[in-house]
Amino acid sequence: MRVTETALPGVLLIEPQVFRDARGMFWETYHASRYAEAGIAQPFVQDNYSRSARHTLRGLHHQLRRPQGKLVWVIRGEVFDVAVDIRRGSSHFGRWIGLTLSEDRPAQVYIPPGFAHGFCVVSETADFAYKCTDFYDPSDERGIIWNDPDLGIAWPVSSPVLSPKDRGFRTLSDSLKTGR
Repeated sequence: MRVTETALPGVLLIEPQVFRDARGMFWETYHASRYAEAGIAQPFVQDNYSRSARHTLRGLHHQLRRPQGKLVWVIRGEVFDVAVDIRRGSSHFGRWIGLTLSEDRPAQVYIPPGFAHGFCVVSETADFAYKCTDFYDPSDERGIIWNDPDLGIAWPVSSPVLSPKDRGFRTLSDSLKTGR
């Protein structure tokens, strides 16, 4: 596997070795010792899976007391995946990176604790999987509105399909003022 640090330190693009033949393809989605060698040594404690329709935008989610590192990838379809540095005191605070993840070019993104995360589906549907370094705690869940003008994320959709919860999130600066 090839691991590349992105423009946001700690956010890693992981390109696995993919084996293809007449039967299809195979790649390892996780191997603890190899990921530890790449600097991803914190154990994963929860796996998640979602299926979403075109233009669905999930995020930007994070937790305050129990921040989660996430190892994310697409099983089927294509998404625009975003990580936002929300670590107070970070020299990259408020900066974001967006990467396209697709079943056609298997890759993963590791997003360390202290980042908000979201993705937008650009294919007809997308199956999305991710591993988390801490358990989901609904009482600790927070979010940033997808179109925060201070972040200026270049989402590939102008009118996304949002959950009521995601629609109710506020800007990063408002969230910092209120702690929500």
